[in-house]
Amino acid sequence: MKKDEIVTVTIEDMSSEGLGVGRSDGLTLFVKDTVIGDTAEVKIMKMKKTYGYARLIRLIRPGKDRIPAPCPVAKQCGGCQIQAMNYEAQLRFKGNKVRGNLQRIGKFDNPPMEPIIGMQEPFRYRNKAQFPVGRDRNGRLIAGFYAGRTHTIVECRDCLLGDKVNEKILNLVLEHMETHGISPYDETTGQGLVRHIMTRTGFQTGQIMVCIVVNGDSLPAGDALAAELAQIPGMTSITLNINKENTNVILGKKIITLWGQDYIEDMIGSVRFRISPLSFYQVNSVQTEKLYGKALEYAGLTGEETVWDLYCGIGTISLFLAQRAKKVYGVEIVPEAIRDAKQNAALNDICNAEFFTGKAEEVLPDMYAREGISADVIVVDPPRKGCEKSVLDTMIKISPRRIVYVSCDSATLARDLQYLCANGYSLEKVCPVDMFGNSVHVETVVRLQRKHI
Repeated sequence: MKKDEIVTVTIEDMSSEGLGVGRSDGLTLFVKDTVIGDTAEVKIMKMKKTYGYARLIRLIRPGKDRIPAPCPVAKQCGGCQIQAMNYEAQLRFKGNKVRGNLQRIGKFDNPPMEPIIGMQEPFRYRNKAQFPVGRDRNGRLIAGFYAGRTHTIVECRDCLLGDKVNEKILNLVLEHMETHGISPYDETTGQGLVRHIMTRTGFQTGQIMVCIVVNGDSLPAGDALAAELAQIPGMTSITLNINKENTNVILGKKIITLWGQDYIEDMIGSVRFRISPLSFYQVNSVQTEKLYGKALEYAGLTGEETVWDLYCGIGTISLFLAQRAKKVYGVEIVPEAIRDAKQNAALNDICNAEFFTGKAEEVLPDMYAREGISADVIVVDPPRKGCEKSVLDTMIKISPRRIVYVSCDSATLARDLQYLCANGYSLEKVCPVDMFGNSVHVETVVRLQRKHI
């Protein structure tokens, strides 16, 4: 096969980026905008030695799980890579993805999988959204999302994954910009004022936050805009975030409060969290409660255990565990997150949780070497790249009875599990949890047990 050739393929799988995967003449083709079961005519755009990329020309026969994508800009936006697949098929794909990585990368022939925990409603679940602001080709103000792998804004004021109130917020802000001649930020020139509009919603408390990211120190007639936004039921926090850097990072470090508080609160289970514009907080609080509930179940706590929570963020898992543990220690590299964790512990009158700032791969080995720390249970929730080898090695030295591994990437999870299971642990349970309906992403919770106790 060669570039520009037109071939027919049947899509048999999906890639981790949401591309349909088919085969033609023994070679693998990755095809955007296709789903499992589709038979399609495609045009080859790029060829490597054993695989290539192709563009969908037409569907010859839609797969049985294909549905019309509810969002009109799903293809252009690319945030919902599998919105054209019915939800039962999405869950099946995600469960198979976890199982496949454990078998192929981790070398677990028959991983002890529990059924994937799905969502009751795979839309309107995101409690946070970040909308870049710009102009279309006609110079009209727009807000939406960046198309995949670009900084081209796809206009979308009502993302079907987010809270319905976001559309009203965006309308008010953009109308204010039009009225007062406020320009959007232009990444190419570094000119313009408004960069992003960020919203957060406390789904359990009903509290709403608006944070406008600006390339300056103030917003013209900001008080007037705040007064309009404050009329929205549930509005609790209206702030400016100052970001004058030439960077792709959305938020700067300085926050100016225009109205109300500089934070909102929300709850996961019975634990209350204070969330500022800069706080990390899981975007799907309903499924987070199920995820952390499964982690708590796998930890098997009786009230007598010492627990270490690595990559603890603002203490969400730590505070869940502290309700049933004797003592919990959390480690996180971001100082602001540790500050939030300590505040959240105080907010909930939790006194048996202690937090350390630093890299897990440095703090844990150092404390083990200096103080000979011990743990009955270690919980890890690392970034997509997985755990550093030094963290894995120190966990093996500490030798807790159980390790609970929470992962957002089942490929690096499988790699780390293989190493841990080659060094004294057995894989007891695996449970995928769908946190991100209509996307290819899936969280996984794993329970490891020390072999010789």
